[in-house]
Amino acid sequence: MHDDGRYDDPRLTGPDGQPTGDPVSRETSYQEWVVNDPHDAAPHHPVDPTPRRDTSATGAVRPVSSVPVNVPPARDPLDPSEGPVNAPTPRPAVARGNAAVSGRFEPQPPVSAVPHQPTPDSAPVSAVSADTPPAAGYGDDTGTTTYVSRETPTREEDDPPLAMEAMRAVQILNPSGEVTMPRPDRTRVMCVANQKGGVGKTTTTVNLAVALALHGNRVLVVDLDPQGNASTGLNVPHHTGVPDVYDCLIDSVPLEEVAQAVEGIPNLWCVPATIDLAGAEIELVSVVARESRLARAIAAYPGHFDYVFIDCPPSLGLLTVNALVAAQEVLIPIQCEYYALEGLNQLINNINLVRQHLNPQLEVSTILLTMYDRRTRLADAVEQDVRNHFGDKVLQAVIPRNVRVSEAPSYGQSVMTYDPGSRGATSYFEAAQEIAERGVKEPVSRNA
Repeated sequence: MHDDGRYDDPRLTGPDGQPTGDPVSRETSYQEWVVNDPHDAAPHHPVDPTPRRDTSATGAVRPVSSVPVNVPPARDPLDPSEGPVNAPTPRPAVARGNAAVSGRFEPQPPVSAVPHQPTPDSAPVSAVSADTPPAAGYGDDTGTTTYVSRETPTREEDDPPLAMEAMRAVQILNPSGEVTMPRPDRTRVMCVANQKGGVGKTTTTVNLAVALALHGNRVLVVDLDPQGNASTGLNVPHHTGVPDVYDCLIDSVPLEEVAQAVEGIPNLWCVPATIDLAGAEIELVSVVARESRLARAIAAYPGHFDYVFIDCPPSLGLLTVNALVAAQEVLIPIQCEYYALEGLNQLINNINLVRQHLNPQLEVSTILLTMYDRRTRLADAVEQDVRNHFGDKVLQAVIPRNVRVSEAPSYGQSVMTYDPGSRGATSYFEAAQEIAERGVKEPVSRNA
């Protein structure tokens, strides 16, 4: 017996007295093997014979038997997972006070049993199989293709809502001025009329005019409503004492002296209306050719406009008749409710009377559905009735109910400049673009 921290196990000695196994530490203890060494501080006790997990390559749980832990277990030669019979078996680490000595008994598992542990510097391993087709447009500059998961969004998918709203705003505002709508060969004078109030005549006039002016068209807005809402929406002064359309109708003042340029919108002018216009119908009764006073004023304007929008009052009086005589086209906004359809028949009858006696060139060219609420069946029913009756005259663009459209006039703006990314601005922009494209396909005669 040597006192160098180890001793020879008599069970592992051969017939010649030479040890056949590795030396065992004197601190090693296992069941039924108790060593009382006088040099130890305390005698060793048997180990609790509870099952322990074997750290061999197979990973199977084996109960602790009376065989010493440093004795290799019996191998099954028919089990391929056991490996070769003569392969070294890993041994569990033995707790010793001397780290240098204990390092000799730490187990060394086979290379094949060590799981792959990626280092922090290593790239993550993709879970996509090799037969997954590559996504279109992906890859680096070297020409190699990177396989991505099918859950990875592609570039063809829709952008986030905020990005789409920003794109719509840039498209509507057109800050560069490069994008233009088609310009007609002749001036298109459009009368926005409907004797029912609250259907969106003024809102339609203002927003269509701004949309066309922002995209390269010269537009004139004539506010023929005594309330002056179109002037408010374009931020044009229309208080008492300001020259307005009343002076043109009663006193024959030239229209160019009354028209005002709209601030912030290039190529857009407005003829305001004041409260004095409320008495124009009574004063026009005794005037010669009272129905064509506005037509003469527009024809005498020295400049050339691509579009002239006339905002009519909610009535069928002399002011509306003046607008119908001066115009070549009628744009009728129709609210998607039953009351808007009820008075439409009378409006069509008045338009036919004006065509027969005063303006043979007048025609109903455009129908625009406004205040559309897709949550109700009534809106769908009204839309179907209008489209079945007027056919291609109804624009494909429909103006929905949008609070931004109602908020814009309180800031003296149109919805095109107040919130260009809103649904209301987008709808009016699409309607203006559709009107511009129809004017190029079907040119109208120049106003005389």
